[in-house]
Amino acid sequence: MKRINIALFSLMLLGVLFSCSKASINYTQSGNWVSRAAFPGVPMGNGTSFVIGNTAYVGTGTNPNDPNHRLSTMYKYTAAPINPTSPTGYDSAYGTWTQVNDFIGSPRSNATAFSIGRIGYIGCGTSDGFTPLADFFAYDTLANSWTAIASIHDAVKSYPRFDATSFSFDTVAFVLTGTDNQYYFGDVWKYSPANNTWTQMPFMPGNPRAGASTWVYNGKGYLMCGTTPGSQWAIGSAAYDFWRFDPNATVNQWTRLRDISNTDPGTYDDGYNNIVRNHAVTFVIPRTNTGDKGYLTLGSNGTVYNYTWEYDFASDLWTEKTPYEGASRTGAVGFTINGRGFVATGINGATGYSDTREFFPNQIYNQYD
Repeated sequence: MKRINIALFSLMLLGVLFSCSKASINYTQSGNWVSRAAFPGVPMGNGTSFVIGNTAYVGTGTNPNDPNHRLSTMYKYTAAPINPTSPTGYDSAYGTWTQVNDFIGSPRSNATAFSIGRIGYIGCGTSDGFTPLADFFAYDTLANSWTAIASIHDAVKSYPRFDATSFSFDTVAFVLTGTDNQYYFGDVWKYSPANNTWTQMPFMPGNPRAGASTWVYNGKGYLMCGTTPGSQWAIGSAAYDFWRFDPNATVNQWTRLRDISNTDPGTYDDGYNNIVRNHAVTFVIPRTNTGDKGYLTLGSNGTVYNYTWEYDFASDLWTEKTPYEGASRTGAVGFTINGRGFVATGINGATGYSDTREFFPNQIYNQYD
């Protein structure tokens, strides 16, 4: 298995974490963060989310007031509709959170999640911060019920893991990367719900890593960031290689995109000084006049970030946007519903968060929203 022993370097390169604020950052970027209904569960971080239709499902995670207490509660978020008659162009309602049936696996954090059709899936993760898990569970949104499915560990040469990530498409999903507290992984596993099986795919060509971030856009997956002990395509422990994955390609499924750090002799990446990170959140927002864009915010890289970046799928270039307005944090969840991007929860040290915010990339920052 393609993996790297964590003992070869200082795990996660622990540093002194601090929280950046809008007041401490000089920025000219555009975009506005608007408060939405607060997450009603325990303020938490390192939870997970999946989207089905126009609803986001958020749950599991760590309660920072009790670090040994992982969570199994689940909630769904439904956004209020846009109000075109409002002066700002967005609605004044906050949307609603509703509790659904608890996740039936062992309480956990740092799991991965995806959805296929009307079914959401959560698996892997850790129940104590050290021991990796391999079990997976399916959630039927119509029945509001959970069912155990095949464990990723059932597949030959697969390992339990946490801080993995995933892509999901029309009929299959892929779980990849992660760590078991001994190794970092670069393997890729395809899940087929039609026969409830896991199949090993070719390894990703980039650095093995944990805490990476992904988008799915236009039928392809995008993988970036994460912590890695690899010296190739990394600065310290931060991976700067950026990849696109085509699930339908028979050969060369992976395409390397431009690095997300200042590694090119050209000038386009001279400002790429704080994109690389781990445990960030991502979402995609369609933009009629300027093309669809991906967004990356929060996370950490020695310090906890609130920097927000916009990725142009057409040009393969990044632009810095208005920093996240709430407290800097890691382990939040991000999701897109109704073509709108949201961020919720998160953790910074012993503090967990329940705020939810929506990002409007075309608006001017308004500190009172």
